[in-house]
Amino acid sequence: MRWDNLRLTDRVGASEPDDPAAPLFARGAVTRTFDTPEFKGMTFYEIRARSIVNRVPAASRVPFEYTINPYRGCSHSCIYCFARKTHEYLDLDAGADFDSKIVVKVNAAELARKELASPRWGGHHIAMGTNVDCYQRAEGRYRLMRGILAALRDAANPFSILTKGTLILRDLDLLTEAAEVTEVSASVSAGFVDPGMWRAVEPGTPHPRRRLEACATLNDNGIACGVLMAPILPYLTDSPAQLERTVKEIADSGATHIAPIVLHLRPGAREWWLSWLSREHPRLVPRYLELYGRGAYAPKAYQQRITAQVKELAGRFGVGRATPAMARRLPP
Repeated sequence: MRWDNLRLTDRVGASEPDDPAAPLFARGAVTRTFDTPEFKGMTFYEIRARSIVNRVPAASRVPFEYTINPYRGCSHSCIYCFARKTHEYLDLDAGADFDSKIVVKVNAAELARKELASPRWGGHHIAMGTNVDCYQRAEGRYRLMRGILAALRDAANPFSILTKGTLILRDLDLLTEAAEVTEVSASVSAGFVDPGMWRAVEPGTPHPRRRLEACATLNDNGIACGVLMAPILPYLTDSPAQLERTVKEIADSGATHIAPIVLHLRPGAREWWLSWLSREHPRLVPRYLELYGRGAYAPKAYQQRITAQVKELAGRFGVGRATPAMARRLPP
């Protein structure tokens, strides 16, 4: 990821230029801590970005070309998060710093409105929540997404949102207004529903069942919402019984579709994950080194087997058909 689009400006309360405790990128940014339990131990670096609509590098293997990311770092603290490496570009570490030192682009909404109105902008689809979650805990305080969604609505610009958060429901009014003038879709991420595993590897997120309830609410209000069943964790959440339980609950949520993705371990996430695994499940370390010894992805044969199992279960439980949440929207 590139960070040359961040302009740091002197403001009241900004870090001193020669403050040795501040990371290099934050010299001149406003550095804040909040004395509330939900933000305990966290630091926020408020910066003014030069641009907010980012073009995804051509080499990226993603099905979208443009993104908006109002935050860097994420309080969800998912042990496996693939975006961890990006914090190293800021002279921060990919572990605890990624979870607790959050970059906030405070001018994101005004930039979005300006860039979407530019004659050079082609009205392309914009994906949000694809790097770090735009509805992480900080959004409850900074409320950047409301301004961004209003700008997208007013420009009738198509967009999608991926989130592990339930805070997206706060903006249901803007989402439904936007859906009247352009294409709007959402996905919630829930790779498993086991409460013990959730607490262990996604400690800053809402319970998976709450995410699936959010999925149902979005669909009930006309916002097409599917589920990214990700990540599926080898030897931890991939047993036939676990997959069946997860897919059934996804089907019950009324999800429009389900997309399974097996855990991948890119640099940054790989080290953090294996460190956690060696503490909590040391017997699995050799198995993981065998699966991921050649790179970031599990062998294709394993991925294909998991995908086939999920596809069969989705068909059995009727994902995308008239499940309970969807039935409530059908005419009598």
